[in-house]
Amino acid sequence: MRTHKFLVALGVSATLGILPCLTGCGGVLYAVSSVGAESKLETAEALGAERYAPYEYWYAREHLMKAKEEAASADYGDAIDYADTAQEYADKAITLAKQAHEGAGR
Repeated sequence: MRTHKFLVALGVSATLGILPCLTGCGGVLYAVSSVGAESKLETAEALGAERYAPYEYWYAREHLMKAKEEAASADYGDAIDYADTAQEYADKAITLAKQAHEGAGR
C-alpha cells in the first residue's frame, strides 16, 4: 500500500515537472529553428542567392518573416513549421548560388 502511494505521488510529481517544459519547449524549438534559418539566409545572401536563386531566397525570407509573426503571437507550432521551411529553402538557395558561382568559374 505504501509503495502504491509513493508511485502515485511520483507520477504526479513527474507530470507536474514535465508540464512547464511542454509549454516552454515550443519557444526553445522555435528559437533554434529560426536562428538556423537566419544564419542560412545570411549565407545565401552573401553568395548572391537573391540574384542566382531568387525564388528560393525570397521564399525562405518570407517564411522566416511569417515564423517571426507566429512566434510573436505564441503560436510556436506554426512558427517552427515556417522556420523549418525557411531553412529548407535557404539551403536550396545556397546550393543554387554555389552552382552558379562554379559555373562562372569562381
